[in-house]
Amino acid sequence: MNREKQLINYFERHDGTAPSIDLNKHEKMSTSAFHFFRGSAPLMYSDIFDGAITFPKSAYDVPVTSIMGDCHTSNFGFLSEEGSHGETLVFTPNDFDDACIGHAVWDLFRYLVSLNLAQQAGFATKELAVSLNEKQKPAVSAQEVPQAQLDFLQHYVATCEASLRGENNSQSALTEFDKDHILHKRWQKGLQRLVGGSAFNVKSSLAKDVDLASTPLQFKPDPMKFEAIHTDIKTNLIAQFRPYVDDDIIDCVERLDAGTGSNHLKRYYLLVGPSTQQAPELYQPELYHIVEVKQQALAAPLHYFKDLSPVNRLNHAHLTVNCQRKMQRRPDLIIDDALWQGLHWLVRSRHHARVGIDPEHITIGKRAAHKGGFAQYAQSCAQVLAYAHMRGDRRSTSFQQSCVEVLPDLLEALIEQANLYADQVNQDWGLFKSLRQ
Repeated sequence: MNREKQLINYFERHDGTAPSIDLNKHEKMSTSAFHFFRGSAPLMYSDIFDGAITFPKSAYDVPVTSIMGDCHTSNFGFLSEEGSHGETLVFTPNDFDDACIGHAVWDLFRYLVSLNLAQQAGFATKELAVSLNEKQKPAVSAQEVPQAQLDFLQHYVATCEASLRGENNSQSALTEFDKDHILHKRWQKGLQRLVGGSAFNVKSSLAKDVDLASTPLQFKPDPMKFEAIHTDIKTNLIAQFRPYVDDDIIDCVERLDAGTGSNHLKRYYLLVGPSTQQAPELYQPELYHIVEVKQQALAAPLHYFKDLSPVNRLNHAHLTVNCQRKMQRRPDLIIDDALWQGLHWLVRSRHHARVGIDPEHITIGKRAAHKGGFAQYAQSCAQVLAYAHMRGDRRSTSFQQSCVEVLPDLLEALIEQANLYADQVNQDWGLFKSLRQ
């Protein structure tokens, strides 16, 4: 079967339609090969299953563990631990929608591919600025990608080695960055958005989405982001999910056009807090937070690899909850799964201090291009990914031992295969754009 037919079959199966100009998800995916990669995670697992991607057999000698499933440069970032209840800001994996029990090499490989695609996306941003006669900033070159990929893998192994020496454990985390690190400014932004931070009332997730001057508090009227819910559904939604939260549900809306891979799935935002009527000047915003109720789909790897672990037989939302609880040091205090309207839903906090990482944050500017920032970022991701993987078994260090024994011999092969697959992703993206009707 030629690749064009494969892609059509893939999108009809996973998105319910051939590549389309009418689907918001496909619109996002058309903007870059990086976004195409983000929106088509199961495609990579299809190619692994079909043998289009091959790993050395020893890669599978590493014990299975809890993996992200959709591991790429923009699925790491800063967030407040314990959801909107915590006071500690950590740099960590921040998306577990495709988490399952799987092979660590899948996460490692997918991240390597994303480094290549992120560099391309950043360079395209620079070229656009040049064409618009805007201020030109330096960008990471394609020649720097292999070194960042190598640094990522080596730092992952080094983190496992440090664990064997007792230098880290299940409670280890990255919580601060010095001024010379590419993540320093975004770390500072996150700190300001914590409860009590200087930007909490302006830039926190709560402040961005909620009108803090209204009485009672309510979500901001934003037709591009939120849609009002029919009264009957709203009443049912509140009744269904009130037991899952720690206070009253003050308001709720449907969230529109969120995410890339999960863009087509329903999600609702609940504003949770005391229902006592107060004048705006008397409100205590720190007592309120947003809880997301999101329709959950099958994890990307499980479309093609169903039998790696009995745990993967859990319903989609329950599996996400299980994996997130294991992979995070201090998971959200509100994270659960629910059955509603015959579908499985994930219930989770919207972190007050969430700060994401887009390709331009790690590929554009002097810090990224001239001071090793691109590789710095890869190393930080490697460290926290290793922490997350190692937490899959908190009783022993057999996972770490296996990684240290197996992975050093695979570095060059994984990087070469990842860059070949990045070329394939670019070809697929081109085909995808030509097929959209």
